[in-house]
Amino acid sequence: MPAASETNRRAILFADVCESTRIYETIGDTQALALINRLFKSLDNQVGSHAGVTVKTLGDAMVCEFSEPDSAFRASCAMQQAAVDLATASESGGLKIKIGMTYGPVVIEDGDVFGDTVNVCSRLVTIANPAQVLTTRQMVDALSPGLRSRCRELYPVKVRNRAGEIMVCDVIWRLDIDTTRVNDTMPLEVTPATPTWVLKLTHAGDTFIVDEASAVRIGREGDNDVVVSTEHASRLHARIFSRDGAFFLADQSTNGTFLLTDGTEREVRLRRSEAVLGERGWIGLGQSAASHGDHVLRYRLERRT
Repeated sequence: MPAASETNRRAILFADVCESTRIYETIGDTQALALINRLFKSLDNQVGSHAGVTVKTLGDAMVCEFSEPDSAFRASCAMQQAAVDLATASESGGLKIKIGMTYGPVVIEDGDVFGDTVNVCSRLVTIANPAQVLTTRQMVDALSPGLRSRCRELYPVKVRNRAGEIMVCDVIWRLDIDTTRVNDTMPLEVTPATPTWVLKLTHAGDTFIVDEASAVRIGREGDNDVVVSTEHASRLHARIFSRDGAFFLADQSTNGTFLLTDGTEREVRLRRSEAVLGERGWIGLGQSAASHGDHVLRYRLERRT
């Protein structure tokens, strides 16, 4: 008979339904509950078919564990595709999930999982965007070469009660909007695409352009590229720049920088950290971006002509 508590290396995966409150409000409690239950059943089937176990559900989230990192990787891709398929079939375009996963030692006790690896995974799913899979450098290093090539480094983040930072990596679970399934049997040849997007930042009637070769500084001091003269803004409050084909917002302030992406209800507060900017949204200096005012900037990505 196995011991009640043991420590093993496992791949831990957290999956969370995005904006479930809005789904309930839009289609009603009965239909929303039935839809999310269908989603969870579909996700659980994908976990099981990739040799994983659903440890537990927490509200609109689920925690899973896998013996092999490759199995967790393939399951995460299949789970995202399952969510897309269900959203299409149910005509619920707002049904999306986000996933965080990592690999490391965990304590397994009475069917549950505990430890630093679990805490890191919880942090990853918190910062993930809808329809995104985030992982860590530790997980990427444990993958087979073919799957490893489908991950790219994003930025380091801190995890509460943990010394140092972890490197967050993005999983390319589909190639583009029209390619929904990827071949796991061979390495993906990823070649850098020619940058075709710019970021347009608007404040107080003025528009500022950020491309792959430039960056903007935002703050209260007059020598910044974008001057925001509000009491909660720092002298140099934040920077926006391009890296590896994405645009980043980096906070350097005392009061934090608030990021609200269009189409989401969750506002992120950055404190000496970075975030990838979505297609369009609002940035608040020192105060919530949801409370519109002089401290708020509007941004959007546009295709370069």
